[in-house]
Amino acid sequence: MPSAPPEQRFRDEELLADVIVRLIGDARHVAVGNASPIPAAAALTARALGNGRPYVSLLGSARNTFFTDGGRELFDCAGQGRVDVFFLSGGQIDGEANINLVSVGDYRRPKVRFPGSFGSSYLYYVVPRVILFRTEHSRRSLVEKVDFISAPGTSPPGVFRSGGPIALVTNRCLFTFDRAARCFSLASVHPGHTVEEVVEHTGFRFDRPRDVRTTPPPSAQTLQVMRGEVARELHEVYPRFAAAVFGVDQQRAG
Repeated sequence: MPSAPPEQRFRDEELLADVIVRLIGDARHVAVGNASPIPAAAALTARALGNGRPYVSLLGSARNTFFTDGGRELFDCAGQGRVDVFFLSGGQIDGEANINLVSVGDYRRPKVRFPGSFGSSYLYYVVPRVILFRTEHSRRSLVEKVDFISAPGTSPPGVFRSGGPIALVTNRCLFTFDRAARCFSLASVHPGHTVEEVVEHTGFRFDRPRDVRTTPPPSAQTLQVMRGEVARELHEVYPRFAAAVFGVDQQRAG
C-alpha cells in the first residue's frame, strides 16, 4: 500500500489542536492559560483560519495578549462576559466534569499533591464554553469520582452559572458534555484508537451512540497554517513544544 502524502501525515498534537479548533467555532475571544501548548496552538490556528477572528489572549505572551497584569485582568475580562472560550485540565476529571487540581487520597495525608486550583473554579462558572483537555487518557486521570472537587462541572438548581464545560479532548477521543444530564457522551474516537479501548481506559460511565465516528484528520490547509505562522508564534511562550512538534528553532521563529 502506498504511503500517505506528506500533507496527510500528522502528529497527535496536531490532531488534538484541530479537534479544539472545531470546538472553538464562532467564538469572539479565546483565552489560554499557563502550561497549555495544545490549546494555544488551536486558538492561534483558529484565528489564522478565521482571518483574525477570534481574538486570542495567550497568557505569558507579549505579542498575543492585551493583559498587562496577567491573571487578574483575565478574571475581570471573563467576569464581564468578554471571554467566550477557555481551557481547563486536572490531575483528575470525573464523569460529571468535576476537576481535581488539589490532591489524591486523604486531604490531610495525600498520596499526590497537585499545583492547586488558582482561578479554575471561578473561570469554570463564568466562561460560557470551557473545553477540558487531558493528554493522559487513563483510569488514573479519568475517574468515577474525583478525590477533591476544586472546580465543579455543574451546579445545584437555583445557582446562577453562565459558564461550564462543553467537551473533553483526550489523546484517545472526544467527549461532549451534556450539562442538563451531567454526563459525557462519546463523540468520536481518534484514528488508531477504538471504542473498546476508550471504555477500557475510562474510569467513569459515559453515553455512547450505536455508531461512533472516527475523528476527522486535519486538513492540508490547517496543517500548513499550524506548521507555519502558528508554530513560529508558539515559540515565544512554548519554545520546547514548538521545537519538538513543529521543528521550530530560535532562528526560524525570529
